[in-house]
Amino acid sequence: MKNIINKLLGYFNLKLVNKRISEIQNSDFYLHQYSSYQDYEKVQVKHNIRKINSVWADENSLNFIIDCFKDTNDKIKGICHGSRNGFEQNFFNKMKSFDVIGTDISPTANDYENSVVWDFHKVNNDWVANFDFVYTNSLDQSFKPSQAIETWLNQLKPNGYLFIEHSEDHGPRSAGEMDPFGVKPTVFCHILVGWFGNQISFDYAKIIKSNNNQPTYIFLIKKNETNIEIVNRPIEDFKL
Repeated sequence: MKNIINKLLGYFNLKLVNKRISEIQNSDFYLHQYSSYQDYEKVQVKHNIRKINSVWADENSLNFIIDCFKDTNDKIKGICHGSRNGFEQNFFNKMKSFDVIGTDISPTANDYENSVVWDFHKVNNDWVANFDFVYTNSLDQSFKPSQAIETWLNQLKPNGYLFIEHSEDHGPRSAGEMDPFGVKPTVFCHILVGWFGNQISFDYAKIIKSNNNQPTYIFLIKKNETNIEIVNRPIEDFKL
């Protein structure tokens, strides 16, 4: 019946759409709600296994990060969150000056070099103030994005960088059970200011990806204070 109605409406350039889907696609920010933490974990592991050979990171984005340290002579320590099959950290580790590990919530991380099974929302005391940079393209997989970013920022050494790769594909229109968090790239800066105020400073670069020819944004975020705390936590982040 829906197809018949849409065929008729098509003559008037109209179409029936699901109200909820329409609201998500037209919003600047969306966060999916799970019934429990166990539900979130189960969904993330399921899709990690299903997409284990899929890689979003690419040479152009990661080389941009490498270039940010071109004037650094010391060993550069980094951590990549949500790295699935380890492509990111092992790309960095091809450079002799880099020492990088990756994390993923799925037990499959045990199968890949330099990978650790870890929920990136959680604090690991051994990682606090320990890294020159943190990189992720998996913020959309966070059910508490402000908490995740707070954790990542506090993993940085003084003058370290948090690199968040984010694109239109990480926005509300793609958000749902698999990728719970969606925010438009043009709105993300405003979200960061709302969460952390003047505790951080940031910039961004727009890059064309080498693996799919799509534009993506690399947000470069630095701490202005030693310890970062969320100053304006959204109500959604209190759940679970």
